[in-house]
Amino acid sequence: MPSRKPASRRLPLTMNLKVLLPFQVFAVQTGVARIVAETREGSFGLLPRRLDCVLALTPGILIYETQAQGEVCVAVDEGVLVKSGPDVLVSVRRALGGTDLGRLRDAVEREFLTQGEEEQSLRQVMAKLEAGFLRRLEGFRHG
Repeated sequence: MPSRKPASRRLPLTMNLKVLLPFQVFAVQTGVARIVAETREGSFGLLPRRLDCVLALTPGILIYETQAQGEVCVAVDEGVLVKSGPDVLVSVRRALGGTDLGRLRDAVEREFLTQGEEEQSLRQVMAKLEAGFLRRLEGFRHG
């Protein structure tokens, strides 16, 4: 006769998903059967019994599935996903919901990836300005 695990040791059959933006909670969902997120290495799937993990997310489509809603797609910017037991926390800079996967993919390409390139360019300019300022400040100190 197979032994049964005590109730406290049983593994969950669903997950609890929370998607956070810098200044608000974007979504809270219980009863999530699976999650698919995009990383630099490609798509990554999570099931409820998967070991705990941390993922660096790239701009893309986050997909989660519940019995009540079916498959739900959310366009997300870069961020972090943390799975701890049945809880999955996704913290991203921006997120857009919608039902049309094609429109969400276009939004990722148009808004998240383009702004990411602009921000990177701005950071490079700011780094050059800071370096020039520090050189001039050092010149005053020695001159």
